[in-house]
Amino acid sequence: MQLVAVDIGGTHARFAMAEVEAGRVASLGEAVTLKTADHPSFQLAWEEFARLSGGTLPPAVAIAVAGPVGGELIRFTNNPWIIRPALIPEKLGAPDYVVVNDFAAVAHAVAQADEAHFIHLCGPDVLLPEEGTISVVGPGTGLGVAQLWRQRGSYHVQPTEGGHIDYAPLDKIEDAILARLRGRHRRVSAERVVAGPGIVDIYETLASIEGRAITSLTDKELWALGTSGEDSLAAAAVDRFCLSLGSVAGDLALAHGASALVMAGGLGLRIKDTLVRSGFAERFSAKGRFEGLMAAMPVKLITHPQPGLFGAAAAFAQAHS
Repeated sequence: MQLVAVDIGGTHARFAMAEVEAGRVASLGEAVTLKTADHPSFQLAWEEFARLSGGTLPPAVAIAVAGPVGGELIRFTNNPWIIRPALIPEKLGAPDYVVVNDFAAVAHAVAQADEAHFIHLCGPDVLLPEEGTISVVGPGTGLGVAQLWRQRGSYHVQPTEGGHIDYAPLDKIEDAILARLRGRHRRVSAERVVAGPGIVDIYETLASIEGRAITSLTDKELWALGTSGEDSLAAAAVDRFCLSLGSVAGDLALAHGASALVMAGGLGLRIKDTLVRSGFAERFSAKGRFEGLMAAMPVKLITHPQPGLFGAAAAFAQAHS
């Protein structure tokens, strides 16, 4: 069965032709990326993709959206598009459709991607388990968290808001990071520290500890400086980010009763070498009486180039199998 897979974010919408068979993704075509600002509505972007694809699209679509799903109306934080799922058959000519949260789509990608699309981060270098729970964690603009549960050859994806658990510092530096954030937020969630924008507060806290004048830099600038090694303080902030991410990821895996964890997202790919060299692994397993359990848990990074599109197609395949 052919369908169109769509992954909609704030700035870009990605489209690709896909084919599914027997509950799994059989193929995913080349992605076409359109700027949401160039198209006043999703339907107009859909029509542009149809034009680029030769004019006719299959009557089936899988859509991953950056935001909550399930209501009568889907709005986006950073673009003016509105999607009414009930009107998809009429507006897009696609009576068969699935709409999923973008990070739920990533978890579907973890469930169906080939082993070649995973690299080892820490713990035993073994295949992901075919039974039990896998935690999926993705630091990006926010902190995406989902659970993937496998049993007897089938699986279930449970989206969560796990990125909004309380942030728990483990040393004096993290105490200082928390104090800085608490000056602006009554409650400090994990996402405030271990999502991409959190690098700013980490960097500024380290600058304050060092007694340096705080230079106002964006998170994108700090990630570039820190990962390239051009700025030693930015590099220290990246290392500290990895430590905190290890702690948070371990907490989530422990809470989920997971037997493995998969990191996802473009930021994870950018810092994969730093993650391996940093204290991420030690922090992941530093859970007191459960340290042995955590150290025996495989932790991997998914490297699929389009996990949102692949995962949307996988969600469709599962729903229509």
